[in-house]
Amino acid sequence: METQDLDFEARIRALEGWRAEKAGEERRISTLGAGAGGVVGGVVAVIVRVLGGG
Repeated sequence: METQDLDFEARIRALEGWRAEKAGEERRISTLGAGAGGVVGGVVAVIVRVLGGG
């Protein structure tokens, strides 16, 4: 019974670690996407300004 409990706890910890890693990965991708969007928006604003719009 004790061995079974330890095995169960180890599997739960592994699952929690995986979930935390996955959440961090999603957060990192979201941040990169937001940064890329800002850069693209800035470039478009410069091009519009240079071409005489706005």
